[in-house]
Amino acid sequence: MQVDSNNRIGIPRLGFGTAEYPFGLSAETMKETILHAIKLGYRHFDTAANYQSEQYLGEAISDALTLGLIKSRDELFITSKLWCSDAHHDRVLPALQKTLKNLKLEYLDLYLIHFPVSVKPGEITFPFPKEDIVTMDFKSVWEAMEECVELGLTKSIGVSNFSCKKLEIILSTAKIPPAVNQVEMSSVWQQKKLRDFCDEKGIIVEAYSPLGANGALWGTNRVMKNDVIKNIALAKGKSVAQICLRWVYEQGVVVIVKSFNKERMKENLDIFDWQLSSEELYQINQIPQEKAFPALEFIYSEGPYKTVDEFWDGEI
Repeated sequence: MQVDSNNRIGIPRLGFGTAEYPFGLSAETMKETILHAIKLGYRHFDTAANYQSEQYLGEAISDALTLGLIKSRDELFITSKLWCSDAHHDRVLPALQKTLKNLKLEYLDLYLIHFPVSVKPGEITFPFPKEDIVTMDFKSVWEAMEECVELGLTKSIGVSNFSCKKLEIILSTAKIPPAVNQVEMSSVWQQKKLRDFCDEKGIIVEAYSPLGANGALWGTNRVMKNDVIKNIALAKGKSVAQICLRWVYEQGVVVIVKSFNKERMKENLDIFDWQLSSEELYQINQIPQEKAFPALEFIYSEGPYKTVDEFWDGEI
C-alpha cells in the first residue's frame, strides 16, 4: 500500500526504521535483521547519516538481490537524512554522495533534512556541543537539496522535525516543495494541527516513534502503557503495538516502525486487514497529549533556539 507525495512519488505506507540509541549498538546483527525484514515483506527502509546503519542497509540490499529476495533495487523505497553538521549549502551534495557510497546505491527515493538546525561542520555526533549550534540558512540548504534531485541522486526531498512555521519558510522559496515531513506521532502525540497543515500543502506526514520509543534517548512508556489502548487491544484480540500502529495508519500517514525482534517485526506487519471502529477511534482521540521528544539537545541560551517553544514554534 502506497501514498503519493506532491511530486507523485509513491511511498509504501509502512516503513522499517533502523535507528537504535546508542547508535551502532546493533551493528553486528543489523545486516541480518534488515535482510530478515526484506524476507518478511518490508520494502520501505528508513536510515540516516547519524544512525550508523547506512552501511548495513546497503549490505542487506546487496544480499537480498544476490539471494533473489528482490529482483531489483527499484522494489525498495530507501530514505536517508542529512545530519546537522552537513546542513550547509556546500556540504549537502557531498553528504548525500557519502550516504550513497555507504548504501552502495545510485540514488535515494527520499532525502530529508533531519532537523531544522545546523551545527558547525565536523564529525557526525549526537548529542553535540551546544556551542556548535548555528542558525540554518533554510533557503540555501533547500536549494542544495533541490540540486540533489536535479542531479538524479534522490527522487524526492523533504524534512524531519519541522513545525508549520518552518515548513512555510521552506515553501516560500522552494522550486521543489517538500514531499514529506517526518515527525514524532503516536496516540499520545497526535499532531492534528501539523497534519492538517501538511494535508493542505500536499506534504505527506511520516510518523516516527509510533509506539513511544521507550528506552531510547527520546522515549516514553506512555504509549504502550495507556489503558485506553490496552482495553481496545484486549477487546479486539490484538497486541497493544498493533492498535497503536493501526491508529496511526488510519490517519492516512506513513508509519515508521522499529523493532529488531523477529516476532514483533512480523506482528507489526499485521495491521492491514482489520480496522478500528468509530467508537475506538473516538476513545483514542480523547487521550491526553504529551510530546516525548522536546528536542532539549537543540536548546541553548546562546543559540538560535533559546526555548523549546522557539524550536517548535508553539506547537507543543
